[in-house]
Amino acid sequence: MDGPTLAVGKPRGERADAARNRILLLDTARELMAEQGADKVTMDGLAARAGLGKGTVFRRFGSRAGIFQALLDDEERALQQEILSGKPPLGPGAPPLERLVAYGRARVEFLFEHREIARASLDGGQPIPAGNELPVSRLHIRMLLGLLKPAVADLDVLAVQLAAALDGPLLLMLPVTGADVTRTRDQLARGWTELVERVCG
Repeated sequence: MDGPTLAVGKPRGERADAARNRILLLDTARELMAEQGADKVTMDGLAARAGLGKGTVFRRFGSRAGIFQALLDDEERALQQEILSGKPPLGPGAPPLERLVAYGRARVEFLFEHREIARASLDGGQPIPAGNELPVSRLHIRMLLGLLKPAVADLDVLAVQLAAALDGPLLLMLPVTGADVTRTRDQLARGWTELVERVCG
């Protein structure tokens, strides 16, 4: 039986008008990205296209990176839903080792599919592009490790180490372009499979 996995939820206690503005701004940001690329999306441009005041955009997101963090969070919810109730092996119903392999491969795929948004979500004010911690990822990995019971001294430490192997900002620092993107993505997915099978198999 699978243990609990935390879902990424929408903001709590959000007023109806604030919710409408959030949806409008995220949809508008996606439109601008499709037209111009993520590097050309600005707070001013987003406010103008959405027909809202610049102050509204700043209150909603706080910074340019905040726009992309919100977009990434939106995409993350879809992946989280697959983990919670999707088809195995990513979703419930598969043996825990298969689920752990599938989870890592899905995160690598997710990151490369959304790499433009993920890069733009990094806060330039940070001294190191470490990004935000993904506690949901670590908790899901820890839950699966608890079912697998690998022969290690500390499952919590192993969960942290495995989650770090899927850390988005660090993978996004890899200098890959063009055809190298697909090759690197596939290499990382294979590397994850080999890692967890050796540690937990």
